[in-house]
Amino acid sequence: MEAIRLEFQPEIKEKILKVLSSFSSDELKIIPEDPDFDNNKKKVHEAYTKLKSGTSKLYTVEEVDEILEKTISKYED
Repeated sequence: MEAIRLEFQPEIKEKILKVLSSFSSDELKIIPEDPDFDNNKKKVHEAYTKLKSGTSKLYTVEEVDEILEKTISKYED
């Protein structure tokens, strides 16, 4: 299957859905868009830019384990 993204004025939504409903579910599946897509895309792009430029802080699995152990032990008491 292929996917496309449509942008339309709210007043024609009903007309579009009426046309699309003429297709079977095997031919067409309407998937609602994630309302946070643009925000998530921006965050991923910013993180990628930092990673690519070398300005982001990276941790090994062992370093993360140590940080988590220290944090957990601080709140265990």
